[in-house]
Amino acid sequence: MIDLEAELAELRRRGLHRSTRLVSGPQGPQVLVDGRPVLLLCSNNYLGFAEHPRVREAAADAALRWGVGAGASRLVSGTMTIHDRLERRLAEFIGSEACVLFGAGYLANVGVVSALAPGGSTVFSDALNHASIIDGCRLAGAQTFIYEHCDLDHLAWGLRRAKGGLVVTDAVFSMDGDVAPLAAIVELAGRHGARVVVDEAHAIGALGPGGRGAVAEAGLEGSVDAVIGTLGKALGSYGAFVCASSVLVEYLVNRARTLIFSTAPSPPAIAGALAALELLSEQPRRVEKLQANAAAMRAELLGAGVPVGGGRTQILPLIVGAADTAVALSGAALERGAFVQAIRPPSVAEDRSRLRLTVMASHTASDLRRGADAIAAAAHQIGVSFRGDAPSAPTTAMIGHAA
Repeated sequence: MIDLEAELAELRRRGLHRSTRLVSGPQGPQVLVDGRPVLLLCSNNYLGFAEHPRVREAAADAALRWGVGAGASRLVSGTMTIHDRLERRLAEFIGSEACVLFGAGYLANVGVVSALAPGGSTVFSDALNHASIIDGCRLAGAQTFIYEHCDLDHLAWGLRRAKGGLVVTDAVFSMDGDVAPLAAIVELAGRHGARVVVDEAHAIGALGPGGRGAVAEAGLEGSVDAVIGTLGKALGSYGAFVCASSVLVEYLVNRARTLIFSTAPSPPAIAGALAALELLSEQPRRVEKLQANAAAMRAELLGAGVPVGGGRTQILPLIVGAADTAVALSGAALERGAFVQAIRPPSVAEDRSRLRLTVMASHTASDLRRGADAIAAAAHQIGVSFRGDAPSAPTTAMIGHAA
């Protein structure tokens, strides 16, 4: 039997204990954390849609029209007209034949990977893929080949030996913010007869024409077997979707256990996402503003003497190394009015703890400057040295990306 108190004490000793912080109000640039007003720099509400009046109104109207809950799984009585409307709109947005909604991004990734990787096949998974992909690989009947992060030579080596299978990758990696080399991955997979699944959770609304993601940015529409996206980040709501061919979607409806055995997403969440998707189509410059804010924040951090890892996306890793150092830096930044969470093992490798800073299109230039100054001052106070090096693969004990 697990000694719960001892386990918690060990987590505290290693700087890995976690607890929630109470956020009051909507997920805008400014929030109340534990009763104090602070600048929010760790939310995935990338386009500011979670607090947008039209999104709020759509969710409220849906609750009055369809009720709060769907009442059952998709295959019982849980598929409602609002679900069908969003699925059709998402398929049009992504440029696929069909779409199916899941209750959450975690459920979508676990369901898709486990359904498409039967016994006797191989899943090829990037070493820094999200926990939901990792767990999907664990539940699949297939063997899993973990290739070094974005290492095309390693992936090619594995594909040559397996002769087919399923390649699955994040589009934008959630802890480091770098973008997968999708064009090369698709070419390699095609050469070796493998399917490709791309998780666009942090790319939808952030990359590509009209915010359609990294697959669209790379000009690969129609070349990827399944695009998985979330409604809970740039689209400001909750839930997830898979866009694919009609045949593949029909297969998932019949084989994806996380869809079959989960209650359907709530009507207010679906209506809110539908409103956000319409806003994105009407206001594509929000994507440009997000990208501009990401570049501006990098410049502000560098100007304040804080080296930042990652590439060009809205996710900016500030790597410090030790878990307790990351926790101390997060606390010191919060005292200066900037809320940025510490990310520690098992979310990242043992020596790669960090602050994971995210910007939103709704941040102002003064917000970004104030945030960078707060982080720099906090680092100076506790004597932190940052590491601006590239991402590295996790240890074998890595189980995914939680804070």
